[in-house]
Amino acid sequence: MDEQELKYKKMTEPPVEKLICSLAVPCIISMLVTSFYNMADTFFVGMLKSNAATGAVGVVFSMMAVIQAVGFFFGHGSGNYISRELGEKNYEEASKMAATGFFSALATGVVICVLGQIFLEPLAYALGSTDTILPHAMAYLRAILCGAPWMTASLVLNNQLRFQGSASYAMVGITAGAVLNIALDPVMIFWMDMGVAGAGWATIISQFISFLLLLGGCFRGSNISIRPSKFQFKFFYYKMIVKGGLPSLARQGLASLATVAVNHAAGPYGDAVIGAMGVVQRITNAGASAMIGFGQGFQPVCGFNYGAKLFDRVRQGFRFCVRISFVGLLALSVAGYLFAPQLIALFRDDPEVVACGALALRLQCLTFPAQCWIINSNMMQQAIGRTVPATFLAAARQGIFLIPLVLILPHFMDLLGIQAAQAVSDLFTLACAIPIQLWVLKTLERE
Repeated sequence: MDEQELKYKKMTEPPVEKLICSLAVPCIISMLVTSFYNMADTFFVGMLKSNAATGAVGVVFSMMAVIQAVGFFFGHGSGNYISRELGEKNYEEASKMAATGFFSALATGVVICVLGQIFLEPLAYALGSTDTILPHAMAYLRAILCGAPWMTASLVLNNQLRFQGSASYAMVGITAGAVLNIALDPVMIFWMDMGVAGAGWATIISQFISFLLLLGGCFRGSNISIRPSKFQFKFFYYKMIVKGGLPSLARQGLASLATVAVNHAAGPYGDAVIGAMGVVQRITNAGASAMIGFGQGFQPVCGFNYGAKLFDRVRQGFRFCVRISFVGLLALSVAGYLFAPQLIALFRDDPEVVACGALALRLQCLTFPAQCWIINSNMMQQAIGRTVPATFLAAARQGIFLIPLVLILPHFMDLLGIQAAQAVSDLFTLACAIPIQLWVLKTLERE
């Protein structure tokens, strides 16, 4: 029996719960480590004792979200297709899609880098910089844009490995880069006296190391190798990427726009508020990343078994993920609510930042457990190719609902409107996610 056949049996025969957990652990570690890239920068930049510098990291985070959105678009789009094709034992098709997704993301990253450098200052203002934040934001942004090609390509490799059931390879590549980033941040910010720019270059250097390790992982074991000869500049493959990746593009892209909206809404209240909301976003992203990692452990199982027509295993896996993630998110919410001031102070120990950020964090903790249904529903719909409902749910929480709320609520609730906007958006999204996912489960039952 060849290696591909062994992988097929591994993904379709063991108990679903055990299989999801085995794949989820490296995915959770990878997602947590990814969030640590930005948290590390925020932590060390906070030591500069400058609200403007801390605010710059929060402002540029929205641009990093755009770069990540491109990577997730090509990574999830190609990865979802790859897992279904492997489930149907179409190995050549899976290989063609792997190369197409990788090289397309790499080229798009180059375009982002070039255009971003040309329009650096207006881009920094558009992201929400104030006049005092602008110099720091431009220094940090210049470095981040230089790494856009391999940042997008790394996310493609990470997701393609994960969708093949090789999450451990993805974990090693991502983790090595994060450890290096944490080591380089103090060296480049303080010892080399580069300030905020040093945080950006530390991130980009470490991301490049991750890229090389992930690329090497594609040539190990039964993983699909990335070969230029397999690249397909054909409408069909890009249509499949759009179907599988549009929800991720909507989720990450609108998250970036939401961050810009929050920065602009917080601007009149001062740099401290911009910095506080940026810190809150990183903390909640770290918590959500564990939840997303668990859902990502479910996605290859879902894709493989859907491709193999084992629909009962798909439904069983979804129910298991919702139960486990609810317990985990509830525990994180209680801890976040109780220790909100201390968590904010870890990144910026300024009384105004702590007061503003602690209230915003506590409000978000009240609705955080709702993500157990929202995210797992979105993951399942995306993995089985239900593009329309998956895209709507992906766009709802940090786009369709959040952006209007950020713009409207401050007119009625002043600063509290900005702090409460995400929690209110979560409630609206959950109200939509429940009937949509029940309908998807019902149609899957008929299949």
